[in-house]
Amino acid sequence: MKKRLRKKLHVREFKEMGFSVRFKIASDLDEAGLNAFIDAFLAETVEAHGLGFGGGGNHEWEGFITMMGRGSTTEEHRTLVDGWLGAHPNVAEHEVGPLEDAWYGS
Repeated sequence: MKKRLRKKLHVREFKEMGFSVRFKIASDLDEAGLNAFIDAFLAETVEAHGLGFGGGGNHEWEGFITMMGRGSTTEEHRTLVDGWLGAHPNVAEHEVGPLEDAWYGS
């Protein structure tokens, strides 16, 4: 397969990695607190490090994190997200998945 096609299809040296994330927010948090938490999560862990988050929820969130634009997330990104969620007092439980192919899954 030619390099141009590999790039277009995001395979081999152009494979882009991402990871899943799931977290449960404390049920006693009101709507304003929930919005503030999500805003902080997106600003401090996602956008601040050039990442993108696709997903959603209310008190239970599930989504996938990738790089904005081209590129792959790294173990450092996983550790950052895992640490932030683990240290936040409003997170009842969380799970950060392994790195996987963002275009074709694992």
